[in-house]
Amino acid sequence: MNKNLYHDEGMFKGAKPENFKRAEDLRSKMTSSESKLWEVLKNKDAIGYRFRRQHPLGHYILDFYNHKLKLCIEVDGEYHEYQEQKEHDMERDEFLKFNGITVIRFKNQEVENNLKSVIGDINKFIYKDE
Repeated sequence: MNKNLYHDEGMFKGAKPENFKRAEDLRSKMTSSESKLWEVLKNKDAIGYRFRRQHPLGHYILDFYNHKLKLCIEVDGEYHEYQEQKEHDMERDEFLKFNGITVIRFKNQEVENNLKSVIGDINKFIYKDE
């Protein structure tokens, strides 16, 4: 059976062992903004769903991911403003979209300065059909 590892229902989409190690390293080096958002997302009671942090998926590592919702939340630093990074982000988002995953992006400043609004935006997305 010829299986496309990048388009399946699994949580990791063929992520290689080195991505799991890299994700583990990133968990110990989260930015201030990522840590602040993680304090909310790690608790299922806060928004009704629990997220995983620094989740390997294909060749990528997602800042926060909920498999049931197929939702990726990214917290972007200033380097995401550089053209090369924007192109990389577009490729990555296309890969995720191909796999049925939606990406929501927030800037570091949004998380740092208005976490309540960020959580509100996440909730609006999650509960939009209710």
